[in-house]
Amino acid sequence: MREEFGIPVRVYIEDTDAAGIVYYVNYLKYMERARTELLRSLGYDKPAMPQKGILLVVHSADVQYRRSAWLDDALRATAVVGKLGRAAVTFEQKIWRGNELICEGVVKVACVADDSRRPCALPEPIHSALKAVT
Repeated sequence: MREEFGIPVRVYIEDTDAAGIVYYVNYLKYMERARTELLRSLGYDKPAMPQKGILLVVHSADVQYRRSAWLDDALRATAVVGKLGRAAVTFEQKIWRGNELICEGVVKVACVADDSRRPCALPEPIHSALKAVT
């Protein structure tokens, strides 16, 4: 079984609407933080690496909202490497409040060349690191 990587997230006033409910797009931000920290844990501290000639960009996201999060909630954002291809990786992601699943999604991240913005292969060290946790 793949190990689920997760980070804590606290809901701040800036994350909410006037009623204190988390605005829907902020769940995507929490997921991005979890993906970024997963990559950092594998030794890659910058998801956009123009100095290496590549960028990692979101290709698509499919998100289901199950429950609302509220101001000051303590959440956990998780990321698991799903499908790993030559030029893209799909992450299965969830947002939890305690043991309650409040949001989940599948996010596909593509590797593109910095100069042309065209798809290119993931660098072998990154591909190998992601494969090791798949």
